[in-house]
Amino acid sequence: MAAFPEISKIAYEGPKSKNPLAFRWYNENEVVEGKTMKDHLRFSVVYWHTFRGTGSDPFGSGTMVRPWDDGSNSVENATRRARVAFEFMEKLGAPFYAFHDRDVAPEGDTLAESNRNFDAVAKVLKEEQQRTGIKLLWGTANMFSNPRFMHGAATSPNADAFAYAAAQVKKALEVTHDLKGEGYVFWGGREGYQNLFNTDMKREVDHLAKFMHMAHDYAKKIGFKGQFLFEPKPKEPTKHQYDSDAAACLNFLRTYGLMDHFKLN
Repeated sequence: MAAFPEISKIAYEGPKSKNPLAFRWYNENEVVEGKTMKDHLRFSVVYWHTFRGTGSDPFGSGTMVRPWDDGSNSVENATRRARVAFEFMEKLGAPFYAFHDRDVAPEGDTLAESNRNFDAVAKVLKEEQQRTGIKLLWGTANMFSNPRFMHGAATSPNADAFAYAAAQVKKALEVTHDLKGEGYVFWGGREGYQNLFNTDMKREVDHLAKFMHMAHDYAKKIGFKGQFLFEPKPKEPTKHQYDSDAAACLNFLRTYGLMDHFKLN
């Protein structure tokens, strides 16, 4: 059953259009310097904001109303959400989408349960990709929401947190590969520090580099040929993050022999 039955596919109608559900300036078929706008821009719908964001802020609760979402953390709700997402993307005409593992599938009580949940939803994502022709631009693993990652994932002083993060990336890479994702992203939202008094920066950055080398080695092992990407973003949420800006990321990649494997997102 359609979630947006009254909405047809959004079309380009030109700058004089008064239709609020039409493209006035973006014409995906317009050719610029020998390439269409669609090929130049490669727009994607990001799953986390579009289908998992609540519209809340530090002073108020969520404001987004989604009739198809029952608010549960069930696989059934997640698969229903995925089908609605593809209806939305298809009508919008977006050629790509992107996700974190925890955006599309609920975390279970154990790693094995989380992986089963991910597989169940990934099956639906694959069906919808085949039905619509929409592609996965990139996948990634959410290693910042769960309290186990409060002091980082790859840079955590807790070996269990590091191991869990490695297992999570392993699974996310497998699913991204199966869905023919064009890339895989690392964003170190909690890879950093609040205070230098109890932080061994060199050791933490060494561990981060080892983690990324392990991920790249595993990607080669399973035949994933997508582009690895490193995403700079300062102070979100850590006081100082090791991926604070483009210069920090590039120097990190250069120092640890990762320049040939990564680009910046």
